[in-house]
Amino acid sequence: MRRDRHGRGLRGPLAPPTSPATVPRAERFGDLVVDAVDRLEPRWGSRLTAVEVEVRDVPDPRDAPPDEVMLAEHRTDRSGRIATLVLYRRPVEFRAPEHTSLVNLIRDLVAEHLAEVLGTSAGEIDPSYDQRSDEA
Repeated sequence: MRRDRHGRGLRGPLAPPTSPATVPRAERFGDLVVDAVDRLEPRWGSRLTAVEVEVRDVPDPRDAPPDEVMLAEHRTDRSGRIATLVLYRRPVEFRAPEHTSLVNLIRDLVAEHLAEVLGTSAGEIDPSYDQRSDEA
């Protein structure tokens, strides 16, 4: 803390370092993605080992379709054995500004793209797919 300059009060951090207010948005979003994948781990663990999950801020404008905002995508390497699921934080947060809707959207995106990678339906990947709940 610095001294009281010009009568403005003590200078210092507004929130203690252990407060949830100090956790960056990108880190909170990443934690929600990890939670969504971890929910599926007990059921699909052996098949999820070949899937990598990434979080990026925004999609590369050169890769995006001209009139579409990409929320997530998946890619497969040349061998076809390892797939990468990429979620784009900023478009997803813009689409779902409230915490509950954000959690549901992330769960749905993970289920949809994993279903495409694994060749099954999203409802089979996550039984709660596309069910909106007020609890998160």
